[in-house]
Amino acid sequence: MSVLLEPVDIAGHRNNTGISAATETKAGAFNVWGNSFAAEYLPEGDSLVHVAGVPFRFPPVCEGPDNIRCAGQFVRVPEGRYDWVHVLAAAERRCEDLVEMNYGDGSVDQEPLRVSDFWAAPAWFGEVKAFETPVMHYPHHVQQRVPAVMWAQRVPVTRRADLAGLRLPRNVAVHVFAMTLQRTEAGA
Repeated sequence: MSVLLEPVDIAGHRNNTGISAATETKAGAFNVWGNSFAAEYLPEGDSLVHVAGVPFRFPPVCEGPDNIRCAGQFVRVPEGRYDWVHVLAAAERRCEDLVEMNYGDGSVDQEPLRVSDFWAAPAWFGEVKAFETPVMHYPHHVQQRVPAVMWAQRVPVTRRADLAGLRLPRNVAVHVFAMTLQRTEAGA
């Protein structure tokens, strides 16, 4: 069996800036208090990064919106049979919500999306720590010794049908920075 991993273009859905430079801390607004990840400790924008063997297209950094603050967006994907939807994500406090998997035949399944807190703490839902910054940005300063964490999590695609898209939850505490589809092909 071979595993095929396909990063998804989510550029048209980005609606939030959660990463800022130390010289522009006011540019970030990951949460209601204007906190943000420190760009200086994250991968280069628009780069291909690998987390636990999964490739993700890291978003542009310090060039405008860099993540999807979940508000029910519908993300189309190349129609096909997939096993997992991998996400680079972070949440304000830990969050559990549902993603609607929409299939080409019109069927819809709900699957759980569970994302731990971006304030450095252990993974509550068994995610993989993708990136951790040793500082956090506040609107007017860089806060030392307050780390921020971005997680690699996955959502199962359980129906054996062609996935056409997914509807993200209506939960503004959940932020998706990148998405990758995984399919396993027997004998490939």
